[in-house]
Amino acid sequence: MSFKTSGLHHVTAIGGDPQRNADFYLRTLGLRLVKTTVNFDDPGTYHLYYGDESGKPGTLLTFFPWRGVPGGRIGTGQATTTSFSVPEHSLGWWKQHLEAAGVTTSEVTTRDDEESLTFRDPDGLRLALVAHQQPDPRDPWDTPLVPGEHAIRGLHSVTMSVSKEDATADMLTQGLGLSLDGEQGNRFRFRAGDGGPGALVDVEVTPDAPKGLVAGGTVHHVAWRAPDAETQLAWREELVGNGVGVTSVLDRQYFRSIYFREPGGVLLEIATDQPGFSVDEPLLELGRSLKLPPWLEPDREQIAATLPKLNLPAENNPVQA
Repeated sequence: MSFKTSGLHHVTAIGGDPQRNADFYLRTLGLRLVKTTVNFDDPGTYHLYYGDESGKPGTLLTFFPWRGVPGGRIGTGQATTTSFSVPEHSLGWWKQHLEAAGVTTSEVTTRDDEESLTFRDPDGLRLALVAHQQPDPRDPWDTPLVPGEHAIRGLHSVTMSVSKEDATADMLTQGLGLSLDGEQGNRFRFRAGDGGPGALVDVEVTPDAPKGLVAGGTVHHVAWRAPDAETQLAWREELVGNGVGVTSVLDRQYFRSIYFREPGGVLLEIATDQPGFSVDEPLLELGRSLKLPPWLEPDREQIAATLPKLNLPAENNPVQA
């Protein structure tokens, strides 16, 4: 394998009502809305990006929120849990905070040196907060409701559920350059580089579980990092040469993307780190205005009229068309 990812870039999921989605991720979880744009394949739908102050790769959870979307089914062939990294000794605060917001949580559980707290978002998406002894140097987005001492640092890991492990493991190691980091029962952990928060994926082998259905409350795809467009293009050529069905390079304005499915059915993406979210608006104004790619600008008035208005916390301000 010639190419190795340095870790997770983002996770994209499908949600329901956009306002409810924004309220939960901005107010309850304390993330920043770093980009308000549309689904380039369905411009009548938002694409909302949540992350840290600047939306650095590895901090991002993004959504296609459709009002009235039918619920999906969590199962094999999916990323079934998205986990965020929080500071050590923060889970007691988070449990109290989430329950005060009406969110049902699990008890805190421990695996190896990590403590985790699991819960679901308003559409049923499985989430977890993971506290660990290893320091996470990423700066949090500090908000009045979620102080920086407890705030989310970024993605910690994703859990993928598959019916068989071998072919998926081969894709992760040979296709993405990950390494097997350990196994416990039917659960296998892989890491990018030296591992740590933002560079981990757990593969859960559940042969008797139903096949997942991607719709509301499920993950659409998991994106991994490529440093630049040149590396991504060469990476694509290598994957194609190894018989993997890969899309052409797609311009997502804030990164470039290629997509393919691993043998267990999970849709994966390789996304470039650049150009980033400040390419079309200043850092202090990220997420405040509706941003469209050049090819959709002629339809701005029609698109803006179709999208529901979002009322956001003061640090983001109401979205302007």
